Amino acid sequence: MRVCVAGGTGTIGRAVVRNLAKRGHVVSCLTRRPDDGLAAIAQVVLADLSDTNVLGRTFGEGRFDAVISCIASRTGVPGDAWAVDHRANLNLLDAAKEAGIGHFVLLSAICMQKPLLAFQHAKLAFEAALVASGIRYSIVRPTAFFKSLSGQIERVKAGKPFLVFGNGELTACKPISDGDLAAYIAECLEHEERWNRVLPIGGPGPALTPRQQGEALFAMLGKEPRFRSVPLGLLDTIAGILGLAGKVIPSLATKAELARIGRYYASESMLMLDPATGRYDADATPSTGSDTLFDHYRAVLDGRASVDRGDHAVF
Repeated sequence: MRVCVAGGTGTIGRAVVRNLAKRGHVVSCLTRRPDDGLAAIAQVVLADLSDTNVLGRTFGEGRFDAVISCIASRTGVPGDAWAVDHRANLNLLDAAKEAGIGHFVLLSAICMQKPLLAFQHAKLAFEAALVASGIRYSIVRPTAFFKSLSGQIERVKAGKPFLVFGNGELTACKPISDGDLAAYIAECLEHEERWNRVLPIGGPGPALTPRQQGEALFAMLGKEPRFRSVPLGLLDTIAGILGLAGKVIPSLATKAELARIGRYYASESMLMLDPATGRYDADATPSTGSDTLFDHYRAVLDGRASVDRGDHAVF
């Protein structure tokens, strides 16, 4: 198939491009600047997703069979979220419809089940537009990424305690690797049971709490587990103060939203939510792949892998 990927310069996007190429698909990547790494395995097309004329021309000339969007706002603050998670995706969708492209695969997030934040509402607004578009769609909602859960490796190596909110068992997730998620996304083009569906997905094995993650790290390093509890109320206080100050100083309003995002991830599990009970259900959360978070931790500690958290840092 001829597949166009938006967001190919991100970690998940790159993994998707590699997986598609390995399967024999002809891949084009929309990027704002040249990228030698992508150019080695795909055609790099310079395009700004806000330029609808360029998108229309690119899709019209490319004769693509499918579009895969891995784009996401870098910060999740309202202006960024509505510009990227909603508007840029809408531009992609409009161009795809105009060009008669048959399938649109969207990388979303499992936290869309309980939307309390601006970026969630922006993503959901686009999801609704995609479902109503008439194009065959696959909306993939993964749980936590490995890199999002790797921010404390250096702390623990340096002899510092592992930070947890509350007792470290308030939340859980089924972490998924870049490679396993990329394979799942690529397979959406082939597997009919994934067409016109919203697809929550996690990695293999049982759900893990932050305390379990910390205990595993200490064990791998041969250290006695040490934890430091951070009260959730601290984030509430920070968000409240910054929110009030943000009415006078706009930059502080952005920091207030970041504090609210941190509060959300500190208190909500990245698992399937049972709407009847309001509880998260690990057993109901689908799994895929073979890579585990603890395999990733060992690879990082052995120097076989690195951690580039970027805007996904938690601590």
